[in-house]
Amino acid sequence: MLKIRLARFGAKKKPSYRVVVIEDWRARDSRCVEVVGHYNPVAQPAKVDLDHNRISHWMKCGARPSDTVARLLKSNPAPATA
Repeated sequence: MLKIRLARFGAKKKPSYRVVVIEDWRARDSRCVEVVGHYNPVAQPAKVDLDHNRISHWMKCGARPSDTVARLLKSNPAPATA
C-alpha cells in the first residue's frame, strides 16, 4: 500500500522534509516513488510547498496521507482554478 508521508533531510538540528509517495513498509528515508512537496518547519513562518495535482492523483490511486501530511494539506488547501 502506498503512503504519502514525510522523509527527513537537512542538517542536524535543522530539519527539512520532503513530502513523498512511498510504500508503507519502507524505511522513512529510503527510496520513494515520487517527491510531491517540501516542508521546512525551521523557517519563520514555516514554508510548505505541495504539488496538489500530484497528491490528488496519488490519493485517487489509493495512497493514504499520514496524520502530519493530512494536517499540512488541510492548512494549505489547493488554489482554486478558474
